Amino acid sequence: MQGSFSPEKERAEGDKLNKAIAFAAAALLGLSCYVGLSAQPAATIGAGDNWTRTGAGDEESNFSRLTMINAANARRLGLAWVKELPGEHVLEATPLAVDGVLYFTGGYAKVYAVDARTGRTLWTYDPETWKFNPAKLRYVFGVNRGLAYDAGRLFVAAIDGRLIALDAKSGKVLWSAETVDRNTMHTSSGAPRVFKGKVIIGNSGADFYMRGYVTAYDAATGKKLWQFYTIPGSPEENKGDPAMERAAATWSGDYWKTGTGGGTPWNGMTFDAELNRIYIGTGNSGPYDPALRSPGNGDNLYLASIVALDPDTGKYIWHYQVNPREAWDYKATANMIATTLVIDGKPRKVLMQAPTNGFFYVLDRETGKLISAEKIGKATWAERIDLTTGRPVDAPNNRYQNGETVIWPGTLGVHNWQDMSFSPLTGLVYVPTMQMGERFKPAPRNAAGVPTADVSPNFVSVDADDGTGTLVAWDPVAQKPRWRTRQKMMWNGGTLATAGNLVFQGTADGYLTVNDASDGRLLWRFFVGMGIVARPITYTAGGKQYVSVLAGYGGYGGSIIKSGWRFEAPRRLFTFALDGKAKLPPTPPWDMRIRAVDDPTQQFAEADIAAGHKLFQNCVACHGVDLVATGFTRDLRESSVPLQREALWSVVHDGALVSSGMPRFPELTATQVEQIRAYIRAEARVVLGKRKPSPPQNELPNAPH
Repeated sequence: MQGSFSPEKERAEGDKLNKAIAFAAAALLGLSCYVGLSAQPAATIGAGDNWTRTGAGDEESNFSRLTMINAANARRLGLAWVKELPGEHVLEATPLAVDGVLYFTGGYAKVYAVDARTGRTLWTYDPETWKFNPAKLRYVFGVNRGLAYDAGRLFVAAIDGRLIALDAKSGKVLWSAETVDRNTMHTSSGAPRVFKGKVIIGNSGADFYMRGYVTAYDAATGKKLWQFYTIPGSPEENKGDPAMERAAATWSGDYWKTGTGGGTPWNGMTFDAELNRIYIGTGNSGPYDPALRSPGNGDNLYLASIVALDPDTGKYIWHYQVNPREAWDYKATANMIATTLVIDGKPRKVLMQAPTNGFFYVLDRETGKLISAEKIGKATWAERIDLTTGRPVDAPNNRYQNGETVIWPGTLGVHNWQDMSFSPLTGLVYVPTMQMGERFKPAPRNAAGVPTADVSPNFVSVDADDGTGTLVAWDPVAQKPRWRTRQKMMWNGGTLATAGNLVFQGTADGYLTVNDASDGRLLWRFFVGMGIVARPITYTAGGKQYVSVLAGYGGYGGSIIKSGWRFEAPRRLFTFALDGKAKLPPTPPWDMRIRAVDDPTQQFAEADIAAGHKLFQNCVACHGVDLVATGFTRDLRESSVPLQREALWSVVHDGALVSSGMPRFPELTATQVEQIRAYIRAEARVVLGKRKPSPPQNELPNAPH
């Protein structure tokens, strides 16, 4: 029999269950032998009322101990407030919450401080890369993953590589340090980390063959303390450095002379207070093809590796390479979670990571030795990971050494930078995964058998699940899934796990979702009117628990991640609470249409269109492969600027829009800019049905990080 609905009765019953959940959470969190960093009370794992670390705690668990919002009352969640962020586009940052203030960054590392209960702006700071070093805007689109906080200071990395310390109360600059050379293709997009009075930052640029490194600074003064390179340099540079000499032995040829590099540590870093070390996740190779990069042989350390360093000196302790002789843009830059798991009846201090290559790894964080590894998604490049040697068992022709091949995953991986989370209550890791294959077509080789150019990869969709995503609840001890939820799009947000037995995640199709952490049941979702790639956080302010997430869809991948969220649609910060009553502001609908514009009186030679097609390969990082925009920039087929020769010249050559993030290209001639315009006009006519499509572009090795 169906009874009448009573909100008061429901809340009373919910309150009883809330107390039961809170009691159970407190009991489990007190069992330090269950999981946790055993040098500190298990109840301090993750975040509490404040969220002061990008990964919740130093261990990067992305776990909240708060229980006011839980499985019993999650359906009462509602919008508390929403903040418009004019001028922002791709929003990947994890906010921080400190004593009633939210701190977060926009795409170009602009820092916002807002009241955590209302969203009222307290102050902002803009590093203005377009003024300081606008050339760096050419190498990465406007993307930043957040801040670090310590002792009243905020730390942010600008795209141009400056590490900037701000006073958290006022936004005043305390110090600034240039962490990369002004004239290289290095950039910065990741969140710094703080530990023991230091702040550390890595860099991007592997796809431009830059040599990766991390640098630690004194948090109070900005003084440089130590630096660790993630791949070797010349023999003279390596001499006397055991870590670099060891790495150099795994490279062949004059690699330091031929412009090869990679290993940039642009995202995952985890501080281990118990063992006094910091773990660095390193990036892909540059170039991808190992026969071009290191002819003949060699694992090429420390590409696609996890490296443990002494946090006081930066000295090497151990490493584990997830992809020896990396060949596919695979990287170990995903977040790493340090904890203790009961394995075979004994507590083991472990480090967990799901890098892009499709396997889930559990390492002994004392020694770096592999404990276990299994496929968490479709991965055909290797049959398995040999637990004795710790090395993958390669699939035939997986490095395209015998010609063209198709493998899974593609260059975007099974799991990319979007963070996974770990709940000590369920013992499960919640991983945002995706599926897409890629065709690798090697370049012709010279008489010596060395490729004459890098490999040309292109995404392929063969299986029904290609192009889709999955939220996977992974058991790291049994190395198998406990539950999965399928998502129709592949480029979704990171996850947040809570002691309320909940998993929060934003999705590409515009929802913030809440699942039961134990069984995966969908408990609640809210349509925000914009795709989400960032990770939510939760905190308390004024004794009330809130959940906040940035909504600004985009990223590299062209049509692979295109979702219908338009450039002009508003980007926002959303905050939720129990019984929130705010309404979603007017929001443009999801729309996949391309409203191409054209002037049919303009005619272009086919040779110029073909030349412009090649030149446009320098533009795909921001404007999309084959001109398919993903929300970061306006679709150029819809823009009126390329309709006019003078207008495009003023933007591309003269830098008329540099303050908006569009860099200038002074080396391009008037003829070349006109050829780019010809290609854009031709593709607009394809949309209008006036001509056949051009051959597809390659997924070039310049995907920004």
